[in-house]
Amino acid sequence: MEILLVEDDDSIAEPLMAGLRRDGFDVARVRTASQALAHETPEFVLLDLGLPDADGSDVCRELRSRGETPIIVITARADEIDRVVLLELGADDYLVKPFGFRELRARIRAVLRRTQPRSEVPPTTKIGDLEIDRRTRRVTKNDEELQLTPKEFDLLAYLASDPGAVFARQEILESVWDTHWYGPTKTLDVHIAALRKKLGDPAWIATVRGVGFRLHEPE
Repeated sequence: MEILLVEDDDSIAEPLMAGLRRDGFDVARVRTASQALAHETPEFVLLDLGLPDADGSDVCRELRSRGETPIIVITARADEIDRVVLLELGADDYLVKPFGFRELRARIRAVLRRTQPRSEVPPTTKIGDLEIDRRTRRVTKNDEELQLTPKEFDLLAYLASDPGAVFARQEILESVWDTHWYGPTKTLDVHIAALRKKLGDPAWIATVRGVGFRLHEPE
């Protein structure tokens, strides 16, 4: 996937480009609003608001009018009203400067999962003797149905969307709970503990220290 980075500040753009390329993304970088709007069919956009020839919010509005390209806005504006306006203009998410690359990576993954066509996630996932059916919202293990709460099912189904992959804590909270989750992260730990108990083996959901969790069949 190619990410279009719209950023005129070299000190910000260069480390972002290096990090994104390490993560396997192709990156095209432009410095102005006019260059951003002239770029042909970007697949994903990281958009700075402070551009030399126009406000990035105008670019956001125009890009959204053209299609459903995912857009994450990078902004120094921390006021709530500015963030609300950006979301209303069509941004999928925003990051307030300064921010860490790990957070950016998690936000990109979260947006991609939210904007991914539903058909790309199979209705049923089977991992060993565990089966998750998204259509009926049923989970069975050894052909015995597990009694999960609605949020426990949502969490398990999310982790099962890419078995073995590590999901960042904030990414899980934003995708399973709310796009802009500001509540306690302990909520996630409580639900993980409940799922481990119901799955019968805590090894089903591994903790990756400092990052998040992954679902895999115990060895």
